[in-house]
Amino acid sequence: MQRENFSGRFGVLVAMAGSAIGLGNLWRFPYMVGTNGGAAFIFVYILFVFLLSLPILFSEFIVGRRSQTNAFGAIRILAPGSHWKWVGVLSIVTPMIIVSYYSVIGGWSIEYFFKSCTFGFTEYVTNEELDNMFNAFISSRWAPLFGHTAFLALTAFVVMGGVKSGIERFGKVMMPILFVVVVLIAIRAMTLPGAVDGIRFLFKPDFSKIDAGVCAAALGQSFYSLSLGCGTMITYASYVKKTENIVSSGVSIAVFDLLFALIACCAIMPAVFAFGLSPQEGPSLVFKTLPFIFSKMPLGGIVAILFFFSLLVAALTSSISMFEVGVAYFVEEKKLSRLLSCVVVFLITWIIGVFCSLSFGPLSSLKILGNTIFDFFDKLSANWLMTLGSLFIVLFVGWKLSPSDIRDELTNGGQIASNNRLFPVILFFIRFIAPAAIAIIFLSNILL
Repeated sequence: MQRENFSGRFGVLVAMAGSAIGLGNLWRFPYMVGTNGGAAFIFVYILFVFLLSLPILFSEFIVGRRSQTNAFGAIRILAPGSHWKWVGVLSIVTPMIIVSYYSVIGGWSIEYFFKSCTFGFTEYVTNEELDNMFNAFISSRWAPLFGHTAFLALTAFVVMGGVKSGIERFGKVMMPILFVVVVLIAIRAMTLPGAVDGIRFLFKPDFSKIDAGVCAAALGQSFYSLSLGCGTMITYASYVKKTENIVSSGVSIAVFDLLFALIACCAIMPAVFAFGLSPQEGPSLVFKTLPFIFSKMPLGGIVAILFFFSLLVAALTSSISMFEVGVAYFVEEKKLSRLLSCVVVFLITWIIGVFCSLSFGPLSSLKILGNTIFDFFDKLSANWLMTLGSLFIVLFVGWKLSPSDIRDELTNGGQIASNNRLFPVILFFIRFIAPAAIAIIFLSNILL
């Protein structure tokens, strides 16, 4: 059977941008900006995206397209019989762990979307009441489990359709809608009285706030946002035709991801400041603070529907890419059908996700190294697995693959002259700059 590919450049961009543009942009990036100095954090983040994360993205593109197979098989093909195979194992395990707890948050977004559709936030008068509502929901037994199951089922349904009919078609329809909706919300938020303070917080940097912690947070967020170190970009790159310019595609994806993250901040922070709330609310910003703002904002009920619809779509675009990593492995390595592979990945991630969901309620007293089950898997993947995955991939590409093979992929066999001129610079960053930066991240996650 002939292996599927994305249909063309637009299909590549919407699929890969969809992988990058997810909860990392709409949920995680705004609260990271709020808790790490606002514009100063954004400034450092932009530098790290283009100087450090982009070479890692190129490395994953090279591995995926060069091998034309799943994340595990890619390493097996490019370095047969070597210990590098464990990098392939890591690339399969990491996304399945991430999607397991990611789907729990996805389930919360389903709950809040339906609640917004019934204008359910307007019945709460104070921020404390909304806090209590959220805490009561996530600590209950059945409602979060239903959301977790429904979200994973939606993810599996799209992936079951295949690369073109499922993943690419979903991206082509939903990514433009997502972009337009978030832009509309940003326009509404920035026109609120007092929103100018939020805009200033986002775009007027105070460089004195930059320290080692801010730098480490910005580096880690760039990995999280661009889906690096977890096999997704390797898998998606394996569906990219040999005629596509992967350097141009990589830059475009980084730009789109950054642009969406900034627009997401503009949709949230001006409203936070307009209502006199703190930008340092942390992870609860989306599910606790924003519903209160929507309940007080003129036309806030409509804005809430649009926002939580966007949050659900963003969550799905990323979960689809991570789910596909495991499915591609079972299809190509274990020779299962796509349908059966989707069922297997669904069951694995659903079971782990059940424990993550219950860790906010019935299993809240169960700790792993001092963390709840959800927090343990979150920290394990973000601070360890993704970081190590990124480190091993750049080392593999920079020092295991031959420079001629790397040049061949970056230049499409010498046909793209501009990429040929950039090749020495890209190789230098892959071999030296990116590994050093990732090592710093890894050590900072341990020591800070």
